[in-house]
Amino acid sequence: MITGIYAGLCGVLLVLLYLRISQRRLATKIGLGSGGDADLERRIRAHGNFIESVPIALLLLALFEQSGADPHHVHAFGILLVVSRLAHAQGLSATAGRSIGRFYGSIGTVLAVAGLSIAVLLRALA
Repeated sequence: MITGIYAGLCGVLLVLLYLRISQRRLATKIGLGSGGDADLERRIRAHGNFIESVPIALLLLALFEQSGADPHHVHAFGILLVVSRLAHAQGLSATAGRSIGRFYGSIGTVLAVAGLSIAVLLRALA
């Protein structure tokens, strides 16, 4: 179960993103929303963006694996997803503006989801 590796890694990253929000909330005593705190807002968005894109990517990765895809291809998509999400989280944590990590993280995530979507569709229609 190759997808389990990447789901586990994404789960760890999700927890780390969550802990960064909690840490900032405790430091600023902001219980709900961002309270106008720019750092907390970036942490919330890094977590939110992760939640918006990773579940569908992991579902597609699991379907791709279960369809009999070459294990090397499954790993390639899994690595692309995890590295992209790490880069995005790092880039967004550093600045609310443009950053290399955020840029390449977004592109990598979209490529992983698009590639997996096409691969799963092709296998399902074959």
